[in-house]
Amino acid sequence: MFKDITPILANATLFREAISRLCATVSGVKIDKVVGIDARGFIFAAAVADRLGAGFVPVRKKGKLPWKTYQTEYALEYAEAILELHQDAVQAGESVVIVDDLLATGGTAAAAIKLLDEVGVNLVGVSVLIELSFLDGRSKLTPYPVHSILTF
Repeated sequence: MFKDITPILANATLFREAISRLCATVSGVKIDKVVGIDARGFIFAAAVADRLGAGFVPVRKKGKLPWKTYQTEYALEYAEAILELHQDAVQAGESVVIVDDLLATGGTAAAAIKLLDEVGVNLVGVSVLIELSFLDGRSKLTPYPVHSILTF
């Protein structure tokens, strides 16, 4: 079930509201870095980082980052993939939130969490624009809180 986010992106009012709601999921918490997951998560995470006055950190598919990286493998529906994080992107103890466009099965977000746990950050939670709740992806992200703006 494909969920098209382009109408939200194309409408300035809807996009601003989406960013405001994603920021509200960490209200009252000082966030040092906002991690965005390749690729549509970058759109929302970068805007949230700007609004929160935090740094933006991309987690990308293998081979897309130009420096030394931490890597982790994760399962896709019919294959395996690798996510990477720059080794100097986050520091132990920093407060971090993951922001993505969609939470489906939770595999990609769980892989991002694994990378961040290895660094030793204070992961505040995962915030997504859309959650496909019938796929129960949030169960893979325990014990971290998951906040979704739209749930299907």
